[in-house]
Amino acid sequence: MKYFITILLVFLVVYAIINWSSGRRKRSAPADGGNLNRSKKSKASYLKWVGGGLGWAFGGPVGAILGFAFGSIYEGMQSGDYEYRPTQRGDFSASLLILAAAVMKADEKIMRSELNYVRDFFERQFGAEEANNKILMLKEILKQEINVKEVCTQIGQFMEYPARLQLLHFLFGISAADNLYNPKEVDVVEIIAGYLGINRSDFLSIKAMFIKDLDSAYKILEISKDATDEEIKAAFRKMALKYHPDRVAQLGEDVQNAAKEKFQKLLAAYDEIKKQRGMV
Repeated sequence: MKYFITILLVFLVVYAIINWSSGRRKRSAPADGGNLNRSKKSKASYLKWVGGGLGWAFGGPVGAILGFAFGSIYEGMQSGDYEYRPTQRGDFSASLLILAAAVMKADEKIMRSELNYVRDFFERQFGAEEANNKILMLKEILKQEINVKEVCTQIGQFMEYPARLQLLHFLFGISAADNLYNPKEVDVVEIIAGYLGINRSDFLSIKAMFIKDLDSAYKILEISKDATDEEIKAAFRKMALKYHPDRVAQLGEDVQNAAKEKFQKLLAAYDEIKKQRGMV
């Protein structure tokens, strides 16, 4: 019942804003078509973040995701190309912001290096202005109590598995942004992985990319040290399909580039094992 009321409130408020915005455009449409297009784009971008803010006000982190989603739908309608699609950049970004905040809050210390890591990612993906907007939202989220289980349950229901794996990769990157792994942050990442429905072997694989030990290369390939050479080759082929950057292509170039980084770590682990064993 609580979430139904949240959804209804967010939808009604965003709907009212959309109608108000449309009315203003009709009354004061710019004479220049280019200015009109820029005005539409600016309003759409603004409403996307207003939607997220309203969702946060009415329903905590779950409401924030819903609000952001409503704003993103409006943006798609304005561009004329909205249709049902798999997880998009807006959905991924909203999820990343909330889960990043949960990890950053784990040790009760917000490190500048962590904020910079998140800012750098969004700046590469969206540009400096949009990155600033997202960091402002992140700072507001950091002030709130985050129900990790509820947030992750919702994300897990609507986000494809490869995108969830990429979320996990980013969260480990945030936890290591200051080149020190805080056990409390790693524990929260593990909890998030469980609630997101990520397999234990996949969690250990991505963890081994950041936290090294003598068996890291084998853990990345999700095999044991006593595996045969043929089993190792088969495991690499399986993992190469799972971690291939094309699996998250719909999330944008920068997310895909980050997936390439994950893929390169897989290749490095495979090369390390081949070198150790003298495999061809």
